[in-house]
Amino acid sequence: MKRLFEFLSGLPTTLVGGVFLAASLALMLLKIEVPVYLNPAWAAVIICGYPLLYLAVRRVFVNKGMSKISSALLISIAMIASIAIGELFAAGEVAFIMAIGGILEEKTVARAQKGLKQLISLQPAQGRRIVGGKEETVPIAQVALGDVLRVLPGEAIPVDGEILSGNTSVDQSIITGESLPVDKSVGDSVFCGTINRFGSVDIRATKVGEDSSLQKLIRMVKEAENNKAPMQRIVDKWAAWLVPAALLIAIATYLITRDITRAVTILVVFCPCALALATPTSIMAAIGQATKHGVIIKSGDALECMGKVDCVAFDKTGTLTHGSLYVSDVEGDVLQLAASLERYSEHPIAKAIVEHYDGECLAVENFLATPGVGVEGNVAGRRVVIGRNIEVTVDGAYAGKITVKDRPKASGAETVKRLLDMGVRAVMLTGDNRQTANEIAAQAGIENENVYAGLLPAQKVEMIRQLQQEGRSVCMIGDGVNDAPALKTADVGVAMGGMGSDIAVEAADIALMGDDISKIPYLKRLSKATVRLIKFNISLSMGINLAAIVLSVLALLNPITGALVHNAGSVLVVLNAALLYDRKYT
Repeated sequence: MKRLFEFLSGLPTTLVGGVFLAASLALMLLKIEVPVYLNPAWAAVIICGYPLLYLAVRRVFVNKGMSKISSALLISIAMIASIAIGELFAAGEVAFIMAIGGILEEKTVARAQKGLKQLISLQPAQGRRIVGGKEETVPIAQVALGDVLRVLPGEAIPVDGEILSGNTSVDQSIITGESLPVDKSVGDSVFCGTINRFGSVDIRATKVGEDSSLQKLIRMVKEAENNKAPMQRIVDKWAAWLVPAALLIAIATYLITRDITRAVTILVVFCPCALALATPTSIMAAIGQATKHGVIIKSGDALECMGKVDCVAFDKTGTLTHGSLYVSDVEGDVLQLAASLERYSEHPIAKAIVEHYDGECLAVENFLATPGVGVEGNVAGRRVVIGRNIEVTVDGAYAGKITVKDRPKASGAETVKRLLDMGVRAVMLTGDNRQTANEIAAQAGIENENVYAGLLPAQKVEMIRQLQQEGRSVCMIGDGVNDAPALKTADVGVAMGGMGSDIAVEAADIALMGDDISKIPYLKRLSKATVRLIKFNISLSMGINLAAIVLSVLALLNPITGALVHNAGSVLVVLNAALLYDRKYT
């Protein structure tokens, strides 16, 4: 029965039912009489009606309390009553409209679940364990606390650990979101899943298996996903009183008039088809418009919640900044010397210095790069050393310093200003250090007291929850894997779809495909307009239903004309929602 339900609920079979329903209408309009058992409307009743009847019966036996009474139950009663008095078209029409409404709603709330698998894939399968001075490759499940592991350049670090020997730079953006590789030396901690960029290091395992940082990250994404309950359909919320009301009015009408046709007509026009379409059609139109502007909205829940957001939490790197380095200041006459030396290095800082210098480079001899320390060499006969803080010494004497920064997005300040004008609080949650975070925040117009720096993924999640406990509806905007738990925990998660990680995009409710954060105020306006339209469409549908009920009681409508009026209400709701697609909210 469940397989039949799934098959008949699909779009292709529903459209087939619609074709047969149209054929029945054509025969009726052309006044061509056919035997009841040959009426094409039977196909629509069976194809579109069975899933509704299945849902109604299942909810009666499975659900608890008032949730047993659903819109599917009312439609099933109307459908059966229509069939009982020979009004097959009316029965098929209400079933078909509700089937279309269900399909539209499913289309708007379908969400991809690939991100978690990608996150899990970051866990290295093997590690290089050192035993008795010899190196052996072992499955990661066999690594125990205290084991010594060797990690070569370019490899992912298999466990959380502490460096015992060697110097390197580690790309730990998946954990902290930092835009630059972090220099590491003996005694420093490293995280599972981060990438060893340069030197070979030996580490002692301090956290393995489920205790590792990466596994905690995976668990947080799972928990946040499980804690997000889907929005209950408005129709089913109202069905608890719609069903009894329809039955009471229909029974009272029959007892007073002794006219079964009037009673059945009331059941037909009382069916909440237009009400069922009010929400999904409006949401689909809004999602379609957002797509035109390079914004992918994954669910109707996200769209609705965006209008309620009163706090936007920005990640820094890749969100308020481009995630690319540039030279902001040069102290002393050291740029030519530094560029000549750094062109032999693959470090991101080196690339930024070389790109900044547009002159002729000098000859370099005896180049040496020490991961975690810096580079040195003989440049045009002088010994040049560039240290960790990009301080330059020439022949042992301090010669100057080069400052490298991440490039802020030009749209950041305007976006924050527009949000503040809308009464929305703007905060920054970043894994970078306080000084860098404050500089970027100041350029974006975010006050220092709203800047939270040096945060690990769990701390970002905690900050989101703290804001929510203060009564805030929070939108989190990020781009890295480390942002995934926070994106899931927030009321609305927005990811940078262009340059952001696939995992962040999958974890988020909304993706900005052009990485344009100026779309955030637009999204809030679109959300509010959509919610207003949904409420208007609900009021319109209920108004039409009320008028149709009165006309049915007065015998001015029969099941067929009642079904057509009721269908006209559904069409008006759909057309009204379609107008949302071309409206401007930018």
